Amino acid sequence: MASNREREDSLTFTIPSSSSHSSPITVSDQLDSYLTDPRSASGSFQNEGLLSAGEAAAADPDFGFSRPDFRQSPLAGTVEFYQRHVFLCYKNPRVWPPRIEAAEFDRLPRLLYAAVVARKSHMKKETRLTICEGHDGTETSNGDVLIFPDMVRYRRLTHFDVETFVEEVLVKDGEWLPGTPEALKGSYVFVCSHGSRDRRCGVCGPALVSRFREEIELHGLQGKVFVSPCSHIGGSQYAGNVIVFGPSMNGEVTGHWYGYVTPDDVPLLLQHHIVKGEILDSLWRGQMGLSENEQNKKREQRLLLNGLRDLEESTQVCRSQDNFVSCCQSNGVGCCQSNGDSSFRQNHVLVDKRNDPDVIETEAKISADNKSSETVLSRISSSKGALRKFPSMTTWLDGWEQEDTYAALAVVCAAVSVAIAYNCYKQLR
Repeated sequence: MASNREREDSLTFTIPSSSSHSSPITVSDQLDSYLTDPRSASGSFQNEGLLSAGEAAAADPDFGFSRPDFRQSPLAGTVEFYQRHVFLCYKNPRVWPPRIEAAEFDRLPRLLYAAVVARKSHMKKETRLTICEGHDGTETSNGDVLIFPDMVRYRRLTHFDVETFVEEVLVKDGEWLPGTPEALKGSYVFVCSHGSRDRRCGVCGPALVSRFREEIELHGLQGKVFVSPCSHIGGSQYAGNVIVFGPSMNGEVTGHWYGYVTPDDVPLLLQHHIVKGEILDSLWRGQMGLSENEQNKKREQRLLLNGLRDLEESTQVCRSQDNFVSCCQSNGVGCCQSNGDSSFRQNHVLVDKRNDPDVIETEAKISADNKSSETVLSRISSSKGALRKFPSMTTWLDGWEQEDTYAALAVVCAAVSVAIAYNCYKQLR
C-alpha cells in the first residue's frame, strides 16, 4: 500500500492560472461497457446500486469513521479559494478511475478538462470542475452540466460541443446556444465517494449518500433536496466530505463544505443547514468564494455571535427564574419580587402543580390579597393628591419616591411607639 504522502500527492490536480490560486480539476473514467443503469432513488440524483458499499464503513475501521486520524485535524480554512463550481454528470463512482482527466476511453471528461485548462487564464472566475453521478434516462443524464452558484443546468453536453461550451459559458459568462439553461431549485448535496482516488472517500462516501437518501425520504424532502456522489474534491483526509449548494437566508446562493461528516451528522445538516440556514461550525471546512483567511474570520465571527446569543438566552432564562424565586408576606399582603418585570404575575406556580387543590387554594388567596394590596396602594396615592399610576404589584416599591419611603417609615415607627406606650400603660394599671 502506498504511503500517506504518496496518496495525498495523488489527490490534487491543479490547473496553471494567471491567478495566485489554482483550481483542482476532477473528472471520471472507464469503458462505457462497464456502465450499469439502475434507476433513480427518491430524493437523490441517481441509483441505489452504490449503496451496497455503505456497510463497508463499519467493516473497514482503518478507513471509515473510526479510523485513527478521524477528527484529528482542524477543518476551518481548508478549502482553496474558488468562485464557481462546475459538475459534469458522468457514470458512477464504481467505474471512476483515479485520474479521469487523462482517461483514454472517456472523451467527454477528458476533452472538457483540456478545454478548461486551455482557457483558464481567460476566465473571470476561479473555476473548479468535478464529476457527479449520471445515468441516461434519469434526472441527471450523462453529459448534463450543473453550475453553481449560477444554479443552472445544461443538458446533454457532448465531446463535439466542449470547446464552444467552455468559451460561451465559462469564459464569456454567457449562454450555450445549442442548449437552454434550466434553473435549479432547492439544495444540492455532493458527497465525495471517489474510492479509486482515496479509499477513505470510497468507504465513507457511500454510507453518507445512503443516509442522506433515507433522511430525505423520511422528512418528505424529495424535490427540495438532492444528493449525489461526486469525484475527488480535495482533502480526502477529512472524509466524509460534503458540499451543500443552495440559497441562504438572504437569497444568496452559497457553497459550504463540511468534513469529518458521519451518518449521524446527516440529520443535523438537513435540519440546521438546509432547513434553518444555520452553519455547523464543528464540521465546517469553508465556503465557495472565500479565501482561507476569510473562512477562518467568518467562523470566528459566527462563534462570537453564537456565544453572545447563547449568553443572552441564558440571561433571559435566569431573569425568568428570578421572577418567581421569592415572595414576601407583610400584614396579609402578598407580593412577588420580579426584578424589573412590570407585568403582574399570577402564574408563578409551576404548571405541573396546578392541579393540586392546595395550590389552587393558595393561588386564590394570593389573587385576593393582590386585589386588596392594589386598593391600599391606590388610597395611599390618593391621600397625597398624586395621580401616580402603579403599573403592577411587583414593582410598587420601586415606584415610591424617597419622601414616600420616609413617610411610610414614620407611620410604622409611630404605630410601634403607640403599641409600646399602650403596653406600658396596661402594665401600670
